[in-house]
Amino acid sequence: MYKSFSMELAGRTLTVDVNRVAKQANGAAFMHYGDTTVLSTATASDKPRDGIDFFPLSVEYEEKLYSVGKIPGGFNKREGKASENAILTSRVIDRPMRPLFPKDYRNDVTLNNMVMSVDPECRPELVAMLGAAIATCISDIPFDGPCAMTQIGMIDGEFIINPSQAQWKQGDLNLTVASTREKVIMIEAGANEIPEAKMIEAIYKAHEVNQEIIKFIDTIVAECGKAKHSYESCAIPEELFAAIKEIVTPEQMEEAVFTDDKQTREENIRQITEKLEEAFADNEEWLAVLGEAVYQYQKKTVRKMILKDHKRPDGREITQIRPLAAEIDLIPRVHGSAMFTRGQTQICNVCTLAPLSEQQKLDGLDENEVSKRYMHHYNFPSYSVGETKPSRGPGRREIGHGALAERALIPVLPSEEEFPYAIRTVSETFESNGSTSMASTCASCMSLMAAGVPIKKMVAGISCGLVTGDSDDDFVLLTDIQGLEDFFGDMDFKVTGTTDGITAIQMDIKIHGLTRPIVEGAIARCREARLFIMDTCMKPAISEPRKEVGKYAPKIDQISIDPQKIGDVVGKQGCVINKIIEETGVKIDISEEGNVAICGTDKDMIEKAKSIIKNIVTDIEPGQVITGKVVRIMPFGAFVELKPKKDGMIHISRLSDKRVEKVEDVVNIGDMVTVKVLDVDKMGKISLSMKPGDLAKKESEN
Repeated sequence: MYKSFSMELAGRTLTVDVNRVAKQANGAAFMHYGDTTVLSTATASDKPRDGIDFFPLSVEYEEKLYSVGKIPGGFNKREGKASENAILTSRVIDRPMRPLFPKDYRNDVTLNNMVMSVDPECRPELVAMLGAAIATCISDIPFDGPCAMTQIGMIDGEFIINPSQAQWKQGDLNLTVASTREKVIMIEAGANEIPEAKMIEAIYKAHEVNQEIIKFIDTIVAECGKAKHSYESCAIPEELFAAIKEIVTPEQMEEAVFTDDKQTREENIRQITEKLEEAFADNEEWLAVLGEAVYQYQKKTVRKMILKDHKRPDGREITQIRPLAAEIDLIPRVHGSAMFTRGQTQICNVCTLAPLSEQQKLDGLDENEVSKRYMHHYNFPSYSVGETKPSRGPGRREIGHGALAERALIPVLPSEEEFPYAIRTVSETFESNGSTSMASTCASCMSLMAAGVPIKKMVAGISCGLVTGDSDDDFVLLTDIQGLEDFFGDMDFKVTGTTDGITAIQMDIKIHGLTRPIVEGAIARCREARLFIMDTCMKPAISEPRKEVGKYAPKIDQISIDPQKIGDVVGKQGCVINKIIEETGVKIDISEEGNVAICGTDKDMIEKAKSIIKNIVTDIEPGQVITGKVVRIMPFGAFVELKPKKDGMIHISRLSDKRVEKVEDVVNIGDMVTVKVLDVDKMGKISLSMKPGDLAKKESEN
């Protein structure tokens, strides 16, 4: 018999059903928040996976389109690969939960979250986050929970706890915070230049709400929680560590890892590993875990030197940023390009502009979001870290890094009315040694400015690291962490922003949470560093957006027309608009509001198309002078096409100031002629004149 638990959360009822469905999973929570329904399950294998030195955790967020009453597009009419939103949600669930599993646990664990119904007032991502935590807590899988997650929005300066889909899209803040009983364990944010103090206030507002949720989870675990199962530990034997230290002393390991060159360090460790493999050649058990043992030895060495002596592997000060360099226009013929280098991290970003019709179409659970105008894509080839492996397309890490840099720049982009372009930036990782996503943010910002995108302010990003000791007060914050400090440290705290405030945050940690002094210190350190990067590196390369788009970028002109006349411009089955496109070679986009964007590389052709469209939507009135094509000739006069399917007639007596014997003596079919409208009768018949005297009257009136 199942049990149901409920609590009031942000003015709505959160209900959790246990033992109602999916009983064969190690843990299952059937979640209801408003009308949003998510099934969250946690399952684990009986034995550890052989031959691995990491915890094999998989987090899935499945978007079922029946949850919003949609049938999937495409030929197969079923859900395909995970959407970008699903991947990003899976990462947000993974990041706070992974550190709470035992470090020596090697059993496969899958956390599956299936969205079955969506209430626009209750975001399914939040329900899945809570469901994953609850399913794991009540399961028999070893887990040092509970943890809880809360989302904070902000409209007109007021915080909104767990905002609706509409509030999430419209507000100035998209903040997700995960907490344990005592500490913040994960932060993910997109913000419209929120000041640091306001962001900290929002983070700890969410932390307070999380404590109430954790109390609720405790009641569920008390009644339904299973005893945690025992497992085969994969910890490195202490005897192996002792034997390694006899061969490679701590001083020798310190000398091997403390260098500012990544390749030199890796070569030093390779030589040490070979030396140890020779020494332990007869001990297969030790050889099987030797790589992990050397890794742990490096980690302890680096952490000790940073924490006790404030000595970093590359010799920098705790707050020092690696050497910086920036340049623009290094790639010819593209619409905009920039390269940003920070130590051994190097990103080249290329910007491409296109008509709004080329923006990305979305097929997800949010009915209000059907397209995306700005796209940032991030690529991480193996050569960037000196490795070789085939490219299999972007993985979850690449998608996550791209989304973070994209989120960082959205607040400073011009509106569609100000700049009617679809915008794509692509970050190519040339070299990687720590925080390429923050380098991508800097490179993207400069690339956009080089392309002539009138962004409102410059944006930069930096990552702050952490090494902790035995107590909450024993910690060291590291500005601009490199790869080694990321691998062996406790935190990767990434913050992007302008001079006025934060635009994005992403925090990954490997410990059981951060104290408030650490959070506040990291945010302050990142502000100081990003301002330094902008002033000393980015602004000397390009200080403001170019005044117009580049030579090879498409040019776009906009006009507004009466929405009721859109049909006149389009024509039956698109015949009118297609004819304009054929004549001028431009692309034309028309919105439902009557905004017309004309895109092309030839300014004269853009003007021609613009003139034709204006002619079509302008009512013909007496006194107007119009240029049109002669389409038909009769003995008594010529018919001129003034706009599609709208002709006027020039009587033979109005073809010239002189007597005309034959119409063909003055005009022929296909001629472009300038005429004056003399009259439009009640039946809509239009009388025209080509007499120079009539045309001259119009000119004198003007």
